[in-house]
Amino acid sequence: MKKSISKVIQFILFPAIGLFIIYQLYKDQNAAEIAEALRNDVDYKWIALSIALGLLSHVSRALRWQMLIEPIEKKPGLVNTFCAVMTGYLANLVFPRMGEVSRCGVLSKYERLSFTRVVGTVVAERLTDLFMLILIMIAVLTLQFDFLGGFLLKTLKLDSVGEIFLSPLFYGLITLVGVSIFLVKRYAKQYRALMFLKNLMAKFTEGVSSIRKIENKPLFIFHTLFIWTMYFLMIYVCFYSMPATSSLGIDAGITILLTGSLGMIAPVQGGIGAWHFMVIATLKLYGIPSDEGGVFALLVHAAQNLMIIGAGLLAFGALPIINGTKNGKETLATNS
Repeated sequence: MKKSISKVIQFILFPAIGLFIIYQLYKDQNAAEIAEALRNDVDYKWIALSIALGLLSHVSRALRWQMLIEPIEKKPGLVNTFCAVMTGYLANLVFPRMGEVSRCGVLSKYERLSFTRVVGTVVAERLTDLFMLILIMIAVLTLQFDFLGGFLLKTLKLDSVGEIFLSPLFYGLITLVGVSIFLVKRYAKQYRALMFLKNLMAKFTEGVSSIRKIENKPLFIFHTLFIWTMYFLMIYVCFYSMPATSSLGIDAGITILLTGSLGMIAPVQGGIGAWHFMVIATLKLYGIPSDEGGVFALLVHAAQNLMIIGAGLLAFGALPIINGTKNGKETLATNS
């Protein structure tokens, strides 16, 4: 029963919410005018460049993930790692928040790695990205607080975040987690199930702490900065694809990077609806009318998701072929 409710929420409720937001955003716009703008007012070479920059960010993410895995497992192949990253993004378009688990499963299968350790490395990776997002938020709010602060406080209700830390439920959950960890460690030797959980926790913790064991930390930092620079450029170069947004500057690009990333946090496939709302609202702050902002959001979101679908499907289809060939060569080498 619980699984059925979960599936209804994932496949019906969340997508319905996203589509409802899309409907509310575009209901007053003429579909023919949007199609006309996409056909005649868009310079698609900038969109193609944006897609290329997106692919570069994913390659860099694969290289950074390799660096996290290598200290605790064998170093996975770049092709398998990149394909796992892309299949994870593809899975996110179907199952919100399942892409991280999916890419860990794919890489563990084809590289014969510990799934639990690999999941831990993804947690470390995401914590690094969260740190970068916080830095961007601080920079944007510091430099443009009078311009943007009120919008974020109103839209995201950031002024109510402090209430979470005053809630008894928050401290109750912390206590529950702490007691559970203590019981697992204290009685693991007496119960096989607890020993299994203890081993899982150890592997997961090892994966999370892999960032401390990276040999080339400057290179890891470089990849992190490169990934987020590509994210910024993916948006910024698209400004030049439309006359209405061609005059926007770096400040607008960084701001949309922030607000769009916050929109992607919503548990909706591909951030549909939430991402569009945040980008359109931000563009309005910079004087771009809703109609042009709507076309821009629709265009950029569609381009990046089509790239993920195309590259993700290719990666998903290529993995068994590539690894079948590799396993065949390994068998021949062993027999000879």
